[in-house]
Amino acid sequence: MVGGGQLARMTHQAAIALGQTLRVLAANADDPAAQVSPDVVIGSHTNLDDLRRVAAGADALTFDHEHVPVELLEKLVAEGVNVAPPPQALVHAQDKLVMRRRLEALGAPVPRYAAVIAPDDVDAFARRVEGSLAVKAARGGYDGRGVRMADDLVQAREIAAGFLGSGVPVLVEERVAIRRELSALVARSPFGQGAAWPVVETVQREGICVEVIAPAPEVPDHVGAGAQQLALQLAGELGVVGVLAVELFETVDGDLMVNELAMRPHNSGHWTMDGARTSQFEQHLRAVLDYPLGDTDATVPVTVMANVLGAAQTPTMTVDERLHHLFARMPEARVHLYGKGERPGRKIGHVNFLGHFPAEDREQLAKLRERAALAAHWLSHGQWTDGWDPHG
Repeated sequence: MVGGGQLARMTHQAAIALGQTLRVLAANADDPAAQVSPDVVIGSHTNLDDLRRVAAGADALTFDHEHVPVELLEKLVAEGVNVAPPPQALVHAQDKLVMRRRLEALGAPVPRYAAVIAPDDVDAFARRVEGSLAVKAARGGYDGRGVRMADDLVQAREIAAGFLGSGVPVLVEERVAIRRELSALVARSPFGQGAAWPVVETVQREGICVEVIAPAPEVPDHVGAGAQQLALQLAGELGVVGVLAVELFETVDGDLMVNELAMRPHNSGHWTMDGARTSQFEQHLRAVLDYPLGDTDATVPVTVMANVLGAAQTPTMTVDERLHHLFARMPEARVHLYGKGERPGRKIGHVNFLGHFPAEDREQLAKLRERAALAAHWLSHGQWTDGWDPHG
């Protein structure tokens, strides 16, 4: 697996149960996956020799991020390396313009967009859509980075000029009036077997996912099934091998539009570690190794996942002590920590809470979400937002 982050760390956990060894290409010896995997190559994902070293003798080469240059992957494929997903698929998760054009050609619903070569292109697009704009770097963005919302046309031009001045390709999109964001997570094997988990709702704050609700509340059956079918169709059309996350906008009119693609295990699928029969990490391995795919049914009616993000000020209390207090109050919490240093806004872990009540029970769901948010904030800040005193 190229990349030594938390996705590789959790994939390593799944590999153990399958009797597999996951070799990791990590940038540093203290990367999350490098802390736990016995087979680590220290190097760069932009260096062909390092990629060759990590791929040597492996059954498959896969990724915990999408940033490996396609031209290097094509050289590996030419040398006989089984790259999964293949470079001709992965490019659609690397380049937003390539992705938008291909999805549009396939008839998938996407926001109106245009490539920006010069700031004047923003003016021409604005005249066509007559609404608010989002300006995006076509490459390199994640967790809200490289995506800027413009208050007006002048600001949109300034944002585009800034990206272009840094040598970054740019596109401009209409700002879709959305009710919420959803994610359809699927997996596909080399010979076309597909599997889909329930569609989930993702809650974003400043471009970063802070919460996932599985399944997404109050999604009509035909809408959920349609999102799953769309994701499976895209996986097939693009030739994906492994897990594919299709991030969706649900508009105020109830329609769905594709926002982003990720061809790897994804933050919106972390709930599957405790709430589904097969986790996204095991499923990704099954897919790239061409095992039959696992059962994606939920094991409980509702799962809520909350991300643990680094606080603005690192607490004086250690993470271990915070974990001690969390389990004393919430023994049912399923905690997954990544072994990462704390810094503001950085994803350092997540916590899952399982709901054993009917998914339609709004009151119980609200309580479960509140409990998950309390736990995540405590792990981040060492403070209980409801004033709970363990010694009171």
